[in-house]
Amino acid sequence: MPNAEHHPRVGLFVTCLADMFRPSVAFATVRLLEQAGCIVEVPEAQTCCGQPAYNSGDKKTTQEIARQTIAAFEGFDYVVGPSGSCIGMLHYYVDLFEAGDSWKQRAEDLKARAFEITSFLIDVVGFDKISASFEGSVTYHDSCSGLRQLGVKQQPRTLLGKVENLELKEMEEAETCCGFGGTFCVKYPDISNRMVSNKTEYISNSGARTLVGGDLGCLLNMAGKLKREGKEVEARHVVEILAGMCDEPAIGEADYDLAKQL
Repeated sequence: MPNAEHHPRVGLFVTCLADMFRPSVAFATVRLLEQAGCIVEVPEAQTCCGQPAYNSGDKKTTQEIARQTIAAFEGFDYVVGPSGSCIGMLHYYVDLFEAGDSWKQRAEDLKARAFEITSFLIDVVGFDKISASFEGSVTYHDSCSGLRQLGVKQQPRTLLGKVENLELKEMEEAETCCGFGGTFCVKYPDISNRMVSNKTEYISNSGARTLVGGDLGCLLNMAGKLKREGKEVEARHVVEILAGMCDEPAIGEADYDLAKQL
């Protein structure tokens, strides 16, 4: 954990989905980082991580986005975001440039400093002094990118274990994809629908009243399916629970006030 002499300067990677659909996720991330003793800044030049272009095979556009992102976050001790998917994409920037290109080295530098929020709190600054309380049971979904690209598995569970009154009920197949796989879900809608249907069955069978995860893409996908199936399970991003910011309606609820968040 940072000592009194050094408070890490962290650049927050907000992510498109938090910006457009769930600003409370970004605010909760800031609260957690500040509780961990970090100085948090939000570079205005940041945009998308470039994953949609990358998944579509548009290397030129992805490179342009990568250069802008790399430049926007230079000078920070760390870059932290509430998404394994987006931070994983930042790690992929290294593969976009050829050896000898100065941007490749700058991408390597960004990769070394870029972390998903729960991994950053546990693995980098050793912070687990969560003061939040949550009444009820939750089940955790491991997103593909966070799990396979960044090794995010135990970190969120360790932090959830510090939340007063929270009960974690593990679902079957917690590590399987929810079906929200970039352009995959557009190209193969039937398979994608079957995957999310399987996932909502596992969620429901866990007996938990709240679905928790670390990626908004996954959560929006599963929350929508849960609602269409009439299942009474709400969905929240893990940082909202860890930061004690669950006063707002859950993900996918019609009365979530986006304007109020901004």
